[in-house]
Amino acid sequence: MGISVDTFFLELNGQGTLQAQIQQMIAEGILSGRFHVGEKLPSSRKLAAHLGVSRITVTLAYTELLANDYLTAKGRSGYYVSQNAPVPPKYSPVQRGTETVDWDKALARRFLDRNVLPKPSDWREYRYPFIYGQADRTLFDHANWRLCAVRALGHKDFDSLTGDYVDQDDPLLVEFIARHTLPRRGIVARPEEILITLGAQNALWLASRILLTHNRTAVIEDPCYYALRSLLNHWDCAVTPLSVDRDGLPPETIPDEADVIFTTPSHQSPTTATMPIERRNQLLDRARDLDAMVVEDDYEFEMAFLGAPSPALKSMDRDGRVIYVGSFSKSLFPGLRLGYMVGSEPFIREARALRSLVLRHPPGHIQRTAAYFLSLGHYDAQIRRMSKALQERRDVMDKAIAESGLTVAGRGVIGGSSMWMSAPNHMDTAQLASRLQNQGVHIEPGAPFFSGPDRPQNFYRLGYSSISTNRIAPGVKLIADAIRTT
Repeated sequence: MGISVDTFFLELNGQGTLQAQIQQMIAEGILSGRFHVGEKLPSSRKLAAHLGVSRITVTLAYTELLANDYLTAKGRSGYYVSQNAPVPPKYSPVQRGTETVDWDKALARRFLDRNVLPKPSDWREYRYPFIYGQADRTLFDHANWRLCAVRALGHKDFDSLTGDYVDQDDPLLVEFIARHTLPRRGIVARPEEILITLGAQNALWLASRILLTHNRTAVIEDPCYYALRSLLNHWDCAVTPLSVDRDGLPPETIPDEADVIFTTPSHQSPTTATMPIERRNQLLDRARDLDAMVVEDDYEFEMAFLGAPSPALKSMDRDGRVIYVGSFSKSLFPGLRLGYMVGSEPFIREARALRSLVLRHPPGHIQRTAAYFLSLGHYDAQIRRMSKALQERRDVMDKAIAESGLTVAGRGVIGGSSMWMSAPNHMDTAQLASRLQNQGVHIEPGAPFFSGPDRPQNFYRLGYSSISTNRIAPGVKLIADAIRTT
């Protein structure tokens, strides 16, 4: 008896090529026990007609499964489930009972933070997605990234693909960062002073874990990147939020007990303020006087399409007290989860050891793919393409906001991919965001960025990295209309 052709169907938004989807569908049927050894599969002609694909697509999927011993061919008779195909385990499901674990007692620590910024997984379905930090598929060089990924799968790169680096990183990626990325920020660093991380957030975690203890004090900006504040609140250290102004963090407000200062001087998160050179020198002087460390998150320096970015704080550091954090999340795509940190060798040595205890190292294939993408010039070409698109969108945003009468609380002087906005003081932008969802508009409420119980409720952020230019003005108008009628 054969397997019915009605058993097979393709998902409308399935992942991968049609051939890969068919191959996966059959393999899952075998692994789940629905398809049994010796059962005949539909002919390639019949399955192709049923699925609405070409016959060669089905034939290629069958051939790949044949090579992997999932299927066997019997002359002109067709394809059958192989005798050597994986056999699903035979067991009876355990009946679920009533749980008796007291989770209030069992959970030694709690990490769930309700004061975080909601990011809908279906944001691409919104007609006006003013979301921050997501990738725009129209701007990403997918073709060359795929070629680099295939190259990194080659025999020449077998060791980087399959090897265990233990506590080391891909030397090609580290070399590119040292020779090309960091000099653009005025930073000179040796490979021993560079560590690859799983994004900037992983770097911030490593830095805070190494530098802070229960009797030390961390200084953060207010408002700030909400995940940093949440992270620090889970340590036993004291956390002191300091209000930022139009030039970022005021050094004179840093308390004497500060041990580690977390700052975003080039593009303050989320207000987009840029710290002037004079204030940067004052910040370094204040840190030196306190013998405090500084963690610099330089998360968006590539998006400087309105003017050259100021030198990184790390480039001005003569004492070795600045830990520099960079990321490829904004310039490539957030799902890459690839960043880096730069610091004096003793610090990086400890960070490397801590990373090794937790995750050993970021995947070698991802590191080598990124190294090829960067070193072959594709990265610089993408930055130019993104900068041009972001400047165009920024111009449209400026005009639409001016015409709609909305209030800008912060616009990055060097560029960036978002604007920090303020609504009337009485307004709760979380409620505003909820109402706008019904009109296909996504905005980001600002309260999660602030510290303390009395957080301002009237701020919000408008990202323009993932919204098409022709939808910006209509979306801004809907926001303005909703504010006026509230």
